[in-house]
Amino acid sequence: MKLKACINGPRTPDEHHAVPVTAAQISAESVAAAAAGAEAIHVHPKNPDGTDSLAAEHVATAVNAARAGGVPVGVTTGAWSTPDLRSRLAAIASWTVLPDFASVNWHEDGAAEVAQLLLDRGVDVEAGLWTVDAARRWLESGLQHRCIRALLEVQPDAAADVAYDLLPLVPAGVDVLLHGQGPSCWEVLRIAAAEGIASRIGLEDSLLLPDGSSARGNADLVTAALAEFRGR
Repeated sequence: MKLKACINGPRTPDEHHAVPVTAAQISAESVAAAAAGAEAIHVHPKNPDGTDSLAAEHVATAVNAARAGGVPVGVTTGAWSTPDLRSRLAAIASWTVLPDFASVNWHEDGAAEVAQLLLDRGVDVEAGLWTVDAARRWLESGLQHRCIRALLEVQPDAAADVAYDLLPLVPAGVDVLLHGQGPSCWEVLRIAAAEGIASRIGLEDSLLLPDGSSARGNADLVTAALAEFRGR
């Protein structure tokens, strides 16, 4: 996989009119992103008010809608939507429609338990590694070779070259997806392209195109990202 589309993230439509919340919106943005060249979709299931949810009904709605794109679909398990670990595990255990993969943030408490539950349910896990400390916790968990990829995430307040601190921590044989959020987004994507590894783009990571103009939606961002890859 070269490029994954992260079509909404924890954002709400107040931040951008194209952030998808409803089933129809998620379906339309997934179809558009896949048609533009995205090879997988990462979606955050939503409450009706646009906030993130891990509830079974919302996961089912989001996953079924995103599958209209015809590519693998993954969801978040971010603790911000369900801070209590036991409640989060119970929510994941209650899912009736399973995504193809789910991201687990290794700086969050209970990451290994969340990952193990997903694996037990037949859901592939991508390890969300935001910091060097999180990467070390992932390595200590013993689950690193059971994850389909390491998702290296350069945060909005970090410089793009943090990527070079994270990359050496991924063991041989584990696929890598490198991406940034906010101001570092496009620079980190160029690092991924130069290193020959996968990346992601979408309204979760940036509302702006490389030239600083506003993206109309996820398809605009995917098209621009693939142009960056072709330019390498």
